[in-house]
Formats: sequence, structure tokens, C-alpha cells
Amino acid sequence: MTETKHANKFSRNELMTVVAARALKDGERVLAGTGIPQVAATLAKYTHAPNLVILVENGYAGAQPVHPFVGTSDNRALYRSTIFTTFLDMNGMVLHRGKVNTGFLTGMEVDMYGNLNLTVMPSWESPKVRPSGGGGANDMASLAERVLVIMRHEKRKFPARVSYITCPGHIEGPEGRKRAGLRGNGPEFVFSNLAVLGFDEESKRMKLISLHPGVTLDEVKVNTGFELIIPNHIPTTEPPSVEEQELIRNVIDTSGFYTSWKEPKLAWWGKGDK
Repeated sequence: MTETKHANKFSRNELMTVVAARALKDGERVLAGTGIPQVAATLAKYTHAPNLVILVENGYAGAQPVHPFVGTSDNRALYRSTIFTTFLDMNGMVLHRGKVNTGFLTGMEVDMYGNLNLTVMPSWESPKVRPSGGGGANDMASLAERVLVIMRHEKRKFPARVSYITCPGHIEGPEGRKRAGLRGNGPEFVFSNLAVLGFDEESKRMKLISLHPGVTLDEVKVNTGFELIIPNHIPTTEPPSVEEQELIRNVIDTSGFYTSWKEPKLAWWGKGDK
């Protein structure tokens, strides 16, 4: 068996992209939006999941984009699509019929139960920030078989409770989704720029799975607004392989627009160093 050769230096966004890609399975139908989710899905298709079907909520399926698109209405998103239909068909005929295995989501906030806020902060009654909103994100969180979340790890983005639930996670804990009548299983992983996180099977609270190279447990705690479930042994996230990094840099995200591998002020990790 050939030993995997890992990259010596990589950006935090590259690592976040790689670990998200590894979570995708061959043959799945994944609804992936703009940014790191699309880069991760494309990377998975180039590596271990050649039969992965990438869906875009605007109505494209099976595309093989040459360059990352900057929005779901960007025509680059539909290059070599096997299906070109509508937003209504993608959400109504595919997602609502239970045909989406995995949904990729992000947001302004994610709480200890994986609920996401993409709507308003700090509250509905006293709004100060109103982003573009959830779009089809609520449908995805409610109906996809499982959800993967990608977030920057900052205390303000990881509160104990989100200001507004745009996308239900495990809501208030065990049986929360069942009581709400939701079909999907909810969030499975949260991939941040500091760690990989998951959810405890019994309490449905967020738990730490691994720390990225060069990141300390204290750094994660300081940047989390609630108490994480922490295992006795905390593994280190496997770095990108040379193959994964070369695909990102030379094929998928050559400009480094999403994975930030060209950013000169970026903190680089390699062999455990920042």
C-alpha cells in the first residue's frame, strides 16, 4: 500500500476544503453552493468520488465547471451539465422528493445544536445586520439526508444560541427534528478553519472531532461561545495530500479566490507549525 504524501505548506482554507471533500461519498447527490462547498465537491469528484453528482440550486445538475463560479447565476456553474432546469424543479422535484443525499451550508452563526442563522442579527426585533437571507437553505437543512456546515471559527459566529433559526439543525437537542416534522437527519459535521466538529449522538450537542495542525485546544475554546464536548484524546486533522493540493491549485481554484493559497499575509501551516 502506497503511503500518502502530504503537502508541507497549506492555507487554512485549503485544509477546510480538503476535509469537507473527504466527507463526500461516491455516488451521492450533493447540493453545493458558491465558494468552498463547490470547490470541495469538485475536489471529491476528481479524487475518491468520480460518480458524485453535483447539484446547484438554480437548476443545474452534473456540471463539470472549469473555473469556480462566483454565484449560482454565473454561467460557469452549468458547464457540461447533464440537466439544466429551474430553481423550482431543483428544490421541488429533487430536494423535496428526498433525492439529495448531502447539503452544504454556511451562515452568519451556528450554535451548539447546529442551527444556522442567515437572516438577521442581533435579533428580529432589533435588527442591525440583514444579509441576503436563506434562499433555499431552509429546504436543504430540513430535507437533505444530511448536512455539512462550513464556517469560519470565531466566537461571534459560534454562539450558544443563534439569533434567528434560518436553517434548523438539531433544534433544541434529541428528538427536536422529529417533533418539528423534519425529514432529514440534520447536520453531521462542521468544518471550520480551526477544527473538525460533529454532534454527540445522544445530546445532539456539538463536539470536537479533531484539531487542525498548529491549532491548540485553548484557541478553539476561546473562539467558541459555548462549551464543546471534548474527547479525552484529540487527534490532529490529516493535512492535504500533495495530490489534493495540486488539484486545488492547478485545476480547480487556480486563482486561489476561495482557498486563499496565494494570500501573502495568510498564516501557513506545515509539519505542525503556524
